[in-house]
Amino acid sequence: MTDTPVLEMRHVDKSFGPIDVLHDISLKIRAGQVLCLLGDNGAGKSTLIKTLSGVHQPTRGEMLLDGKPVSFANPKAAQEMGIATVHQFGGTYPLMSVGRNFFAGAEPTIGFGPFKFFDRVTANRIAVEQLHKMGITRITDGDRIVGGLSGGERQSLAIARAVYFGARVLILDEPTAALGVKQAAHVLRIVNEAKRRGLAVVFITHQVMHAMAVGDDFAVLIRGKVAASFAKGEKTREEIADLMAGGESMAELEADINAQEEAA
Repeated sequence: MTDTPVLEMRHVDKSFGPIDVLHDISLKIRAGQVLCLLGDNGAGKSTLIKTLSGVHQPTRGEMLLDGKPVSFANPKAAQEMGIATVHQFGGTYPLMSVGRNFFAGAEPTIGFGPFKFFDRVTANRIAVEQLHKMGITRITDGDRIVGGLSGGERQSLAIARAVYFGARVLILDEPTAALGVKQAAHVLRIVNEAKRRGLAVVFITHQVMHAMAVGDDFAVLIRGKVAASFAKGEKTREEIADLMAGGESMAELEADINAQEEAA
C-alpha cells in the first residue's frame, strides 16, 4: 500500500460571504482504509462532503489527488476522477428496477443508430452479479422494484454501482442513519468489503459504534474544525463521545445538571 493518500485536503477553508463554515481542514484519505468523520448536526459535515465531491470549491487551501493538486469544478468532474458520493438511501429511484437503478445514466443498449434500446437483460445480469460480489446475495432478480428493498439494500446497491463504475474514493453520507440494527449491520459489511477491495472510504456519521466497527482513522468535526484526529484503538467509545460533545465529558455534564438541581 502506498503512503501517498488517494485524496487529501490541506488547510482547507470554506466561506460563504462573511460566514466561515470550514476552518483549516487537513485530512488524508488512503486506499484500503476507512476514514470516519464524526460530528453532530451543525458540525460542518455536509459542507465538507460537498467540498470533497466538487459541489463547493475551497475558499482557501488545496485538494490533492494522488499527491497532485486538483480542483473539481463540479460533481461530475469529481466523479470522472473516481470520487463517488452516496447519500442516505443511495439516491436510488424507488419506482425503477434494480437493473435500471444500477445503470441510471449509463444504460447498456442493443441495436444501432436510431434503433438503440435499453438492454434490460444485460443490465439485470450485471447488476445482480455485482451485488453478489459485494455479498448482497438476497437480490436475485434485476427486475425487482427498488422501492421494495430495505434501506440497507438500497445503500448497498448504490455502493456496488459506484464500485462497478470505477470509484476510487467512496464518500458515504450517514449511510446507517434511520436504519434498524440488521440493516445497519448489512451496510457496515458492505463498507468493509469496499475497503477490502482497496477503495478509500470516507464514512460520515454521528453514530460512534458504527464508526468504531469499520474505521481505521477518525476525525471529529466541531463547528467546522477538526477538533481531534486519531487512529483505531487510540480512543474509547466514551472518549469519542466526549470529543463530539465538545470535549466536555458526560460525567461533567451530569454533575453540572445535578448541582443546578440541588441549588434550585
